[in-house]
Amino acid sequence: MKYLVTGAAGFIGFHVAQRLCKQGHEVIGIDNLNDYYDVNLKSARLNELKPYSSFTFIKLDLADREGIAALFSQEKFDRVIHLAAQAGVRYSIDNPMAYADSNLIGHLTILEGCRHNKVQHLVYASSSSVYGLNNKTPFSTSDSVDHPISLYAATKKSNELMSHTYSHLYGIPTTGLRFFTVYGPWGRPDMALFKFTKAIINGEPIDVYNHGDMQRDFTYIDDIVEGIIRIQDTIPQKNNDWKVESNSVAESSAPYKIFNIGNGNPVKLLDFIQSLEDSLNIKADKNFMPMQAGDVYQTFADVEDLFNAVKYKPATSVESGVGEFVKWYKGFYK
Repeated sequence: MKYLVTGAAGFIGFHVAQRLCKQGHEVIGIDNLNDYYDVNLKSARLNELKPYSSFTFIKLDLADREGIAALFSQEKFDRVIHLAAQAGVRYSIDNPMAYADSNLIGHLTILEGCRHNKVQHLVYASSSSVYGLNNKTPFSTSDSVDHPISLYAATKKSNELMSHTYSHLYGIPTTGLRFFTVYGPWGRPDMALFKFTKAIINGEPIDVYNHGDMQRDFTYIDDIVEGIIRIQDTIPQKNNDWKVESNSVAESSAPYKIFNIGNGNPVKLLDFIQSLEDSLNIKADKNFMPMQAGDVYQTFADVEDLFNAVKYKPATSVESGVGEFVKWYKGFYK
């Protein structure tokens, strides 16, 4: 089949595009290559995709309405895996307008492209951050997500609402995936594991928020990719028996679905750091800090729906995943 993968130079998008190429599909990857983090890392990911003759990269911004419309019209994609977004909870506090352009307008241009070109299935990235002030654990897709605490989270919740609208109005099958703290080789420099590794190797202190009293449902990149690949083959169907009063909010009478993708196993931040120290064989100098605005104390994914749908549950341990990241980091940065 022919796929569009947005954010193909990004962490998750790169891995998904590579997996699809290995399976023999044709992949068009787009990315605007912005400088939110090191563009050289994005270029290096794209270089890893060059050997695949079935991969084509196009530099394109999601907010370019005419450009996205022309791309859809010309290429006639079978399926779309939409992973491009302006990421980062803390960055959204300082740079809110970037999220409106990329995450709201950008998502709408993708929906419009799917609407006008008979795309079989749109799979898109949501986030565990939509759970916001929810304190009930594990986080279930049937829980309320009406109280986000960062603009980033609010845009991801908006993406789910926009997708439902298009599924309802135009019958476009859409599936939103709430990712839980993704990490692994080729990861993002703005995320904790990357920042910690760089600082520890350079003999610098690491900032540990909420004095280390936090838990995250860390999910290894290979597990995320496996979930995405399986889910994109599971196309939502209309369900005329569904009722908003009595059925899950993660489904609809429209061809619409929401899933969590996480390990279902929260890890204490200090234990995560311990795994990194063990892999590097270096003790970290920790700078304990208060909780940051927009952060939550804990994330914990209920992945029963995912398992029921595709018979798959992420299972890579933090010890194994962190070890693989450290191996990649040392090799990449010599």
